[in-house]
Amino acid sequence: MIGKIVKKLRLPSEAVAVLDGAVLTLKGPKGQLKREFKSYRIKLQSQEGVITVEGSPKNKQTLVLLETICAHIRNMTEGVVYGYKTQMKVVYSHFPMSLTIEKGFVSVKNFLGEKFPRKTAIIGDTKVEVKGQDVIISGIDKEAVGQTATNLEKKTKVKDKDIRRFQDGIYIVEVGNIIERKVPVLEEVREKEKA
Repeated sequence: MIGKIVKKLRLPSEAVAVLDGAVLTLKGPKGQLKREFKSYRIKLQSQEGVITVEGSPKNKQTLVLLETICAHIRNMTEGVVYGYKTQMKVVYSHFPMSLTIEKGFVSVKNFLGEKFPRKTAIIGDTKVEVKGQDVIISGIDKEAVGQTATNLEKKTKVKDKDIRRFQDGIYIVEVGNIIERKVPVLEEVREKEKA
């Protein structure tokens, strides 16, 4: 017996899903995101604000893949409706650090007194704002916002020094949404099982 696993996800009224083969496009008030879910195990369907994710054969690998795709759809929906924001703090004790934004890069100058700036890429359509000692990274793609913040944090990691004395760096302080959300993003549609 092969069987199948089915999950139905109801989109909020602000989001619209367009399915073209294995490519899912979600549109919302913050923008639009597109992602391809290509797998011989999974089939996607979209109608009347409900996305149906169907996996076959019914086994552990299919379940894991199905749950991963549902998580990606949740993140995409949350991004196009509420957006993502990461707040970071610039900390220095010895050498005053400064940040500048240049064509898709963040440049960190005077980190630990270095003469050459350290550069890190801004991923995707992510926006980076520098306000004094605060850095705000925002966008609709969760992966792009998170990766940009992580790259910036890693780029200013202190190496070969006593980290108890050299606490300089740029650190993630808070992770959240641009617009505060009060309800879950996606609601799972549960159907009554037939006996």
